[in-house]
Amino acid sequence: MLSLRKPAAARTGVTFRQILEKIRYEGAYPALERAEDVTRTVLEALGRQLTGSEREELAACLPAEAAQALTSQIPDPRPFTGWGFVKKLATRTGVTPAVSRWDTGAVLSVVGRLAGDGLTARIIGQPPDGYALLFGRAQLVRAA
Repeated sequence: MLSLRKPAAARTGVTFRQILEKIRYEGAYPALERAEDVTRTVLEALGRQLTGSEREELAACLPAEAAQALTSQIPDPRPFTGWGFVKKLATRTGVTPAVSRWDTGAVLSVVGRLAGDGLTARIIGQPPDGYALLFGRAQLVRAA
């Protein structure tokens, strides 16, 4: 079980504030508070889509505050496609799908870099199609 009591820097080498600064920069948000709101919202929504070891391993890559947001949600028994994820998040937050897509990409591109290539690939492979682009990666389609 992941211990959220350990200091963020001891678990990940990066603090929550450093992650927020990266997300603020990538999302072109005017204030750190906006980046924090977006980060928590996207991680909570992602937490509803992931299960098993990928969820636990991703939480272990994040500072405690971000890991808490990710793991505070019960996984949805019917995960959404990437586009469904964006639309549901837009509805939940009261923004347009375009803004929701922007916010999701700003957060998940940073989270994907923290997680590393292997874990990010496993995360992308877990829910239905469409998450690769949200993590800033190409969506490859298998031949039928």
